[in-house]
Amino acid sequence: MAIAFVTGATGLLGSHLVERLVREGWTVRALHRKPEDAAKLRKIGAEPIAGDLADPSALRRGVAGAYAVFHAAALFTMWAPAADFERANVEGTSNLLAAALAERVSRFVYISAAGVVMGDGKPMTDISEETPLAYPAWAPYLASKARAQKLVLDADTAGGLRTAVIMPPLIWGVGMPMLDHMVEDVKAGRFAWPAGGKQIMSTAHVDNVCACAILAAEKSPGGRAYFVTDGKNQPLRTVITELVGTKGVEIEARNAPLGMAWLMAGVMEFVWRTFGRAGEPPLTRQMLRMVGYDFTISDRRAREELGYAPVTSWTQGIAAMRGSA
Repeated sequence: MAIAFVTGATGLLGSHLVERLVREGWTVRALHRKPEDAAKLRKIGAEPIAGDLADPSALRRGVAGAYAVFHAAALFTMWAPAADFERANVEGTSNLLAAALAERVSRFVYISAAGVVMGDGKPMTDISEETPLAYPAWAPYLASKARAQKLVLDADTAGGLRTAVIMPPLIWGVGMPMLDHMVEDVKAGRFAWPAGGKQIMSTAHVDNVCACAILAAEKSPGGRAYFVTDGKNQPLRTVITELVGTKGVEIEARNAPLGMAWLMAGVMEFVWRTFGRAGEPPLTRQMLRMVGYDFTISDRRAREELGYAPVTSWTQGIAAMRGSA
């Protein structure tokens, strides 16, 4: 029975990944920081490993004897100091790679983000994994994920550690934390449709991301990145309306011209940074770049190389979310 070590196992993606690995017969170890998370991990079938990505001894314990590492942990927020993103997303990944190499792990699968190819604002449609990575200074989350992705792909060695990267767009499904924030913004009247919400986007249900990640551990030749999608592109307005609707909330919001929204985001960032205001700005350039333009990706490589196909459709996923509300 193969052993897998999972980071980020208490998050939306990581917890679903642990459950799927256990169902498929893997022995799963899971990294956690909070003592109270140990019981939650045991409940879903994982062996808890206390520590974090800055703790080499905990990482070595977690990966010792493992066949595969699934690295899903990340600092994901639209507003934090760039140094925090670098420490969590880049240095943390480097530490985990070092542990995997030292313990002679066979496979390392990193959950990146489709947005690592986003640079200056422009429509991007049906793009492939050959699209260059981007490192915009105003998008520290995306830039740090791009740097971590490069570390993982560069660590691939024939006859040694074989690495793969999964690049999902918006990850959604039952329990998605982002949905609660969206609902709060809608109810408080803080929500507006950038560019009218007409821009087309790809999505990836959490089940589909997990399925693709496991296929990558089993079948990738190594040193490869893969986009993963639901196989269906939709307007932003449709996606957000249906997600928020699973909470019984209707959106009545104004439209925000993209140019004006970009200017407002820059002003808000300046105010929050200069005056040290608590919380996140209502709008950031990083957030706007991720949703403000057409952005669709092709998962052709995953389908051809890994045999990937979506396991949960948009209709099925929305129905499950309505049923859990």
